[in-house]
Amino acid sequence: MTAGLVIDHLTVGYDDKPAVLADVSLTVAPGEVVALLGPSGSGKSTLLLAIAGHLRPTAGRLLWDGVDLAAVPAHDRHFGLVLQDPLLFPHLDVADNVAYGLRRTGAKKAAARHTASGLLAWAGLAGLDDRDPATLSGGQAQRVAVVRALAPEPRLLLLDEPFSALDGPLRRRLAADVREQVIERGVPTLHVTHDEAEAESIADRVVTLAQLTAESV
Repeated sequence: MTAGLVIDHLTVGYDDKPAVLADVSLTVAPGEVVALLGPSGSGKSTLLLAIAGHLRPTAGRLLWDGVDLAAVPAHDRHFGLVLQDPLLFPHLDVADNVAYGLRRTGAKKAAARHTASGLLAWAGLAGLDDRDPATLSGGQAQRVAVVRALAPEPRLLLLDEPFSALDGPLRRRLAADVREQVIERGVPTLHVTHDEAEAESIADRVVTLAQLTAESV
């Protein structure tokens, strides 16, 4: 069986509406960063939500290291998901936001916060531990969201246009920064975007949604 993520002829729809995605196939190998290009509304976000376990496919299979994920709930997949809105917890400071996933895996508060502080420094966010998330810039907030997703060491990172609200140069710079972080940590990543330059900044391989519905990539 192929290691990593295998999307095998996947179809996803909502209730009785026509399928948003139909017959999509893709692989993401261990340690690989793949960028998925497609216009807004084409179903890229739907694909990530299905992989994360928040939407149930109507046909096809999702496999991780050869194991069918159909019966695996979202919280047991151990995948990290970062959306367009960073969705930082407003009642927690920056370090406790990053420590959140570590606490859920059983780490004590002090240890989780210490680890979070180190991760923030590693990601170029030293000194922000005690900051209110509302005081962060857009770029800082999205970087914190990525670090929060990486903190509990996910098996796979899913990025849903996390830099789309930022200007082009900053978007590409952050994409390059995130690439460096996920490569260093060895986390396979699927990044969806409509920006070709951003895709090139982050990915080992760039594919289009149209290609995925025509053939297995």
